[in-house]
Amino acid sequence: MVLVPTKLFLTKGVGKHRDKLQSFELALRNAGIQHCNLVSVSSIIPPNCKIISAEEGIKLLKPGQITFVVLAQNSTNEPNRLISASIGLALPKDRSFYGYLSEYHSYGESAKKVSDYAEDLAATMLATTLGIEFDADKAWDEKKQVFRMSGKIVKTTSITQTARGDLNGLWTTVVAAAVFIVE
Repeated sequence: MVLVPTKLFLTKGVGKHRDKLQSFELALRNAGIQHCNLVSVSSIIPPNCKIISAEEGIKLLKPGQITFVVLAQNSTNEPNRLISASIGLALPKDRSFYGYLSEYHSYGESAKKVSDYAEDLAATMLATTLGIEFDADKAWDEKKQVFRMSGKIVKTTSITQTARGDLNGLWTTVVAAAVFIVE
């Protein structure tokens, strides 16, 4: 049996609870994927895989379903500590070729910085497989321009969840996920 996803969607969530595991479950619930058995996979978007909305994708999931995800997560019980989780996505212009996903999680970084970094990671992985030459030390905005000018990368995006640790010391968990649909 060959399992190749035909669709994927991006989602994110945050949860807070006195127990770390429960805060993770609440973050998954906030993201709409708590009812699935999540299996972490690496970073490849299959050729011709359709990107759909989270609303549309969540409707396709069934309770207990084995669901493949690229998952970024982070947790803290330190009051006011900024945490983040992000998924970056890069698609080639030629959709018969595969794309890339990246996961990134950090402390103390703004949502924009985290989003840009996750997007940069995915685009860089795709660019290197497509033979696009660029300076890896350049800022994301500069690399994004090189990628676009190459005509080989059609879309990059990211989804990011940030949160500050609960002031009363509850566990705070953030998740970002690329969820694959196998039909």
